[in-house]
Amino acid sequence: MASVSTTMNPAILGRPNAISICVKEAKYEFLKSLRIPMFLVSTLVFPLMFYVLFGLVMGRQMIGNLRSTVYLVAAYGTFAVMGASLFGTAASLAAERGLGWLEVKRASPMPPFAYFLAKVVMSLTFSSIDVLALMILGVAFGGVHLPAATMVKLALTLIAGSLPFCAMGLAIGYFARPTSAPAVINLFYLPMSFCSGLWMPFLFLPRFIQRVGVFLPSYHLSQLALNLVGGGQGGSASGHWQTLIGFALLCLGIARLGHQRDQRAQG
Repeated sequence: MASVSTTMNPAILGRPNAISICVKEAKYEFLKSLRIPMFLVSTLVFPLMFYVLFGLVMGRQMIGNLRSTVYLVAAYGTFAVMGASLFGTAASLAAERGLGWLEVKRASPMPPFAYFLAKVVMSLTFSSIDVLALMILGVAFGGVHLPAATMVKLALTLIAGSLPFCAMGLAIGYFARPTSAPAVINLFYLPMSFCSGLWMPFLFLPRFIQRVGVFLPSYHLSQLALNLVGGGQGGSASGHWQTLIGFALLCLGIARLGHQRDQRAQG
């Protein structure tokens, strides 16, 4: 009896596909971030601490026709996903550029997009944890009683709305130095948060700050979230999303310029 044998190239047999590479890269990116105390403090601890202090302990008043504990879930939810996205992409990208890690990645057989996709997935994961934790605090201790459909829409809106800030983080990461990246991030992150009404209701801000705030992406994401819980300042959802998409494309264009500059510098 003749036996039929099939030979295959071992290199092809052992080569992982692009999906498995992306999954592994995202997994290790998440574990790496989980082991950095400063990242956890800035992305997880601060938003939850602010909600406990200003929503649960010092709050409980009305903001317009909305309870402050409900308003702050949307406002601090926006604040939280911004922080997770900016620090999750910009700080790590700047540090790894300084260490020459991108050159190692480029020389490996890993698809180029897997490196950046892993950072975005990691940022989305931490954004999801932030939003869910804020909602749990609000429901358990803040008297937040929203329909389940509204809670789901709010969570999905905030998580999807974090993507433009991931793009912003990539742009910052390509132009900031490793040692100055956290300061540069905060130079954008903190003023944007204040001017968008995330720390103080937008109507209570000085008029000249309101005029600036309406042009910020953080304002548009917060309005999308606040509109869902009945505390927004108006404006169509499509208009807010268009602004966020335009901002994301602008930041991706800037990041691409930085990427091309690094490639030219490395020959």
